[in-house]
Amino acid sequence: MTIKIRPVTSKQDLDQFIQVARTANRDDPNWIQPLAFERREVLSPGKNPYFEHAKAQLFLAVRDGTPVGRISAQVDQLHITHHAEQAGQFGFLEGLDDREIFSSLIAAAEGFLKAEGMEIVRGPFSFSVNEETGLLVDGFDSPPRVMMGHNPPYYATHLDALGYVKAKDVIAYDYDARTPMPRSMEAMLEKVRRSGDLVVRTLSKKRLFEDLDIIIDIFNDAWSDNWGFVPMTPSEIQHMGNQLKLLVAEGYIAIAEYKGVPAAMSVSLPDVNRWLQGIDGKLFPFNWARVLTRAMRAPEAIRMPLMGVRKKYQSTAVGSALALAVIDAVRSYHSQRGTYRAELSWILEDNAAMRRMIELLGATPYKTYRIYERSLV
Repeated sequence: MTIKIRPVTSKQDLDQFIQVARTANRDDPNWIQPLAFERREVLSPGKNPYFEHAKAQLFLAVRDGTPVGRISAQVDQLHITHHAEQAGQFGFLEGLDDREIFSSLIAAAEGFLKAEGMEIVRGPFSFSVNEETGLLVDGFDSPPRVMMGHNPPYYATHLDALGYVKAKDVIAYDYDARTPMPRSMEAMLEKVRRSGDLVVRTLSKKRLFEDLDIIIDIFNDAWSDNWGFVPMTPSEIQHMGNQLKLLVAEGYIAIAEYKGVPAAMSVSLPDVNRWLQGIDGKLFPFNWARVLTRAMRAPEAIRMPLMGVRKKYQSTAVGSALALAVIDAVRSYHSQRGTYRAELSWILEDNAAMRRMIELLGATPYKTYRIYERSLV
């Protein structure tokens, strides 16, 4: 019954790494099995541009020849450079409810990070702060939205017992787009619109990568002072563009120009997880038609993972109007198609200005994800 830790070194190991998530979550009706081929691409250095600036090791926990847990340990040079700290991360944490499994997995990840010279470990990040972030600690009663994690409550119990402490919480908000905008917000937005200085447009697929450059330039500026921020690279932008071409129509993304200069943006995604329910992570040979049928309809829900206003306008009335303008443009597009439910996520727990604005819009916090940390010295 002893737990053995095995590094992932082969295609078979990788397949087991992907499938062990199903073993750990099989009794949870709210867990959704990701597509196996998509997970394989994310975890493969030749296909994920994250590995151009990072290295990672995947580990399996095995008991009596059967995989019962998994974890990744990664070192992101962009994070180290941007934050000037020797901090590594762990991610993709899954396991049965057994302290020995979690202890063995964490020990393996920490051993890898110590050998790489890291002085602190944080996580879970799968793989980075720009992807799946945090461990679900509140809001277990509903399925996760696209690119958000889900796990049983006991994961936090084991991390707490192993000496991990909260570094930061991030919040997911549920939003009903039919909620009227408060009059004060409408008035502020209308004032900026009447000035003639504000122009809001949707993404242009004809110049997709030009618009993506604008979006990421705003993102890298707007988020640069945020806790844990890591800028996106040109390769990651290209990769994102290839994914967006398949997933979204132009109205999913809004760009606001103020006095002729791009100043704010918002990006929404269909809740792909709704399409994947009940197919066990496999498109072929029969499930592709089922998923395609779901994808051809307006989504039941969307997620807004990115919204940003350039730093020069933050904490100003113009900045608030810019944020409202891009959110409202995306909200209007989806509402016209009959999609009213949205998740706005994630928001740092101490981002008081943003939390106040979206709560005034009528959004309510419904899930909390925790990022843990522990010293390695």
